[in-house]
Amino acid sequence: NLAGAYRRQGQYAQAESLYKRSLAIFEKALGPDHPSIAVGLNGLASIYLALDQYAQAEAMSKRSLAISEKALGSDHPVVVDSLIGLAGLYREQGEYAKAEPLYQRALDTRQKAFGPDHPSVATSLSLLGALYSHQGQYAKAEPLYRRAHETRQKALGPDHPDVAESLGDLARLSVDQGHFAQAEPLFTRALAISEKAWGPDHPRVAGMLNDLAVLHRKQGNYRQAESLYKRSLAISELTLGPEHSRVAAILYNLATIHGIQGQYAQAEALLKRSVAISEKALGPNHPTVARRLNGLSSLYNSQGRYAQAETLLKRSVAMSNSQVATLMF
Repeated sequence: NLAGAYRRQGQYAQAESLYKRSLAIFEKALGPDHPSIAVGLNGLASIYLALDQYAQAEAMSKRSLAISEKALGSDHPVVVDSLIGLAGLYREQGEYAKAEPLYQRALDTRQKAFGPDHPSVATSLSLLGALYSHQGQYAKAEPLYRRAHETRQKALGPDHPDVAESLGDLARLSVDQGHFAQAEPLFTRALAISEKAWGPDHPRVAGMLNDLAVLHRKQGNYRQAESLYKRSLAISELTLGPEHSRVAAILYNLATIHGIQGQYAQAEALLKRSVAISEKALGPNHPTVARRLNGLSSLYNSQGRYAQAETLLKRSVAMSNSQVATLMF
């Protein structure tokens, strides 16, 4: 549908308007508990998740799940979409223990319904792999990523944008494990496919640029990294808005480049903005906020500003301890 097309192109305001309009029409014609309502709610939830509007995304996903399970049964594809939406919300908020069983249930349901070689199964494999990768469980993530990539190439062809996503997954995994030579050709191919499929100013292209910049930074290629970060930042601010969590991530990465090169004033300004956006978008106690506070603390420490560094470090450690306690109890 048109709303879905706008969403895939990163035109979220237009997509949101169309989803809301279609929901109003369907609710009036079919009632509030019709399965078609669940489909629209899933689409709207994906918009809110992309825009970091987590409370709205959770409300849409939970309502969609309740409607679709009641009307269609627990194994219907619409139910799976609701599960994935809710799992994605939990993952973005760092609630990995809540996300994992939902992703696993979605994978099992899709394999049962479509067989092991369907593109939707590949999507579930990739999502579960990303969840493990975010937690540093690379041995669990890699076979899922590889199976997803092989499935997509076979089912969709080598130049499909979903294949680019799989290439990006494998490249990021290689970077995380220090296998830089393996990562660069994967990123380069993924970026070429994405730019051809989506155009040069799409959020997915921005993500690929950021990932390629991370690789160059880790290899010491700071000029290339800075250029890529700046292009990624410009696209993300344009398409997602200046206070999106992805913008905060790119700002943090760009600050790292300046800090490494001793450009402390530029690094500090970028880090402060990154922390402020992250706190607003993710909440003050999110693991990502703790990591970015720790980065700002390290910058102060490198300049001999020990009192400021200690204050931020204590706050970061307190947040991390709180998260551990929450997991334990």
